[in-house]
Amino acid sequence: MATAYDVIVIGSGPGGEGASMRLSKLGKRVAAIEMQAQVGGNCTHKGTIPSKALRHAVQLLADYRHHPLFEHTVGVMDIGWPELLRTSEQVISHQVSMRHRFYSRNRVDLYHGWARFVGPRHVEVQRAGGDHVTLEADHFVIATGSSPYRPADVDFDHPLVVDSDTVLELGHTPRRVTIYGAGVIGCEYASIFANLDVKVNLVNTRDRLLSFLDDEITDALSYHLRDQGVVVINKERATRVETRDDRVSLHCDSGKQIHADLLFWANGRTGNTGGLGLDSVDIEVNSRGQIPVNERFQTAQAHIYAVGDVAGPPALASASYDQGRFVAKLIAAGEVDYSLIKEVPAGIYTSPEISSIGRTERELTEQNVPYEVGRAEFKNLARAQIAGRKVGMLKLLFHRETLQLLGIHCFGEQASEIVHIGQAIMAQSGEANSITYFTNTTFNYPTMAEAYRVAALYGLNRMR
Repeated sequence: MATAYDVIVIGSGPGGEGASMRLSKLGKRVAAIEMQAQVGGNCTHKGTIPSKALRHAVQLLADYRHHPLFEHTVGVMDIGWPELLRTSEQVISHQVSMRHRFYSRNRVDLYHGWARFVGPRHVEVQRAGGDHVTLEADHFVIATGSSPYRPADVDFDHPLVVDSDTVLELGHTPRRVTIYGAGVIGCEYASIFANLDVKVNLVNTRDRLLSFLDDEITDALSYHLRDQGVVVINKERATRVETRDDRVSLHCDSGKQIHADLLFWANGRTGNTGGLGLDSVDIEVNSRGQIPVNERFQTAQAHIYAVGDVAGPPALASASYDQGRFVAKLIAAGEVDYSLIKEVPAGIYTSPEISSIGRTERELTEQNVPYEVGRAEFKNLARAQIAGRKVGMLKLLFHRETLQLLGIHCFGEQASEIVHIGQAIMAQSGEANSITYFTNTTFNYPTMAEAYRVAALYGLNRMR
């Protein structure tokens, strides 16, 4: 006999959590299925939270090591990769405890195990102990996330080959690391290892880093990664991986051989759809395991939805959470009286960090949009000077005629926080979306947010 619910949510990451909590608050009886022993999904246990906690700890260590006040103590600082990982474990523990309370407080029934569709309105949950339970519902939300893409010809069982999941289990600090794939994850971990004084080879399959960003920002990132000792190798593709007991070699199609103590494979991700039994409900996935959805996040079966990484871009935790809430309202009410924003800020936690929203100079040029640029160099801000964070800039792109804000690109300390000020103005309509807001507003002094006033004045002065 199957236990009945209004909605079953598969996955407890940001998308699943957003859907579960809102459905419950809208009066629906909800069950959430999580394959891991604790809630939070890959975001909490293997992705966003551990990597950002690790990055923060490494940055603190790098700041300590390079600060003149502590030069005489650096020799006694014996902190390596395993010690740094323990700091992320503390954050994960707090996150899990908090999120578990969300489910209990909102009376969402939690099932831990592997979910598999056994019919259009039934799923079977295989528990760790071997037993299983069958659940039924009128609607389903698939929010199973994604995992690192693993090509079949790379031996991921070898101890010197890792990905963004298994690097969190690494028990030593390598001397040399080759990172294959220079997307967001590859660039973030290149910064992390470089700040730990590890020699890094960053192999990029494209002609420039993070090409979806503004060119000036990616140029700055390339410069600072190289300044930290990272060897950036563009336009290279791997042909094979050779592993030995003490090293791993990446063979490239150009003939290059790149040797290291560790290979970090960061070339793409794949949706977690294996074993879900989607073929039994006539739902197909693409070559990367992602589920095609329409603008309402419905799959080929109208009562089954997919949100977050498993549904494809933008594959951001923030966007996934919003998608889950959107789908919840759609299921509960039949319609939604709002639409999800198209301009989603990107946060990239390199060192220094990057954040952007809106169009780039390249896009505006291709679209023949008359625009002007406002810049604020962090080295000229009192707050940045006080904090010793003088690397970076805020770049504002705005329409020359209407003064409408078109793009915000930030590189440096607190970039992912700073971008939200401009995001709020970009979201306004008509005259409320104008760069003059920043020139007519009084900012606290000294602050990093003051960069908006400096950049706006710079841009307007260029038009005179």
